Amino acid sequence: MPAVEIGASELLLIIVHVKKWVTNLLRAKAKRKKESKNALRAVIKTVRKTTIYVRNIRDGGEKSIEKEKELSLLWTNLSFRLEDIGLEKLARRCNFKGRYWADPASFDEEFLERAGIRLSEIESLADDSLKEITK
Repeated sequence: MPAVEIGASELLLIIVHVKKWVTNLLRAKAKRKKESKNALRAVIKTVRKTTIYVRNIRDGGEKSIEKEKELSLLWTNLSFRLEDIGLEKLARRCNFKGRYWADPASFDEEFLERAGIRLSEIESLADDSLKEITK
C-alpha cells in the first residue's frame, strides 16, 4: 500500500482535532468526578438526616409517616443518581434503604443484616468511595 503524504495544513488539522478530543475527555472526567463527589456527599447527608430521625424516635419522639416518606424518596433518588454514575453497590444499598423507609415492616431482621444497609455501613462505603475519588 502506498504511503499517503500529509501536508502541513492536514497535519495541523489532525493536531487541533486531537487536542480538542483530549480536552473534551479531560473535561468529561472532571465533570464525572464532581458528580460522583456530590452524590457521595449527598449519601452522607442523608445518612445523618436518617440518623437524627431514628435518634428522635429512640428518645421518645413519635414516628412520622411524612418524615418516612421523605426519607424513602431521598434514598430512592440517591440510588438513581449513584446508578447513573456507575456506583452500583452503593446504589443498590440506597435503593433498599428507600424501599425500607417506604414500608419498614416488609423487611425482616435477617434480610436487613445480610443486605448491609445499616446506616454506619452505608456511610462508611460512601466515605471510602469519596476518599478514593479525592486522591
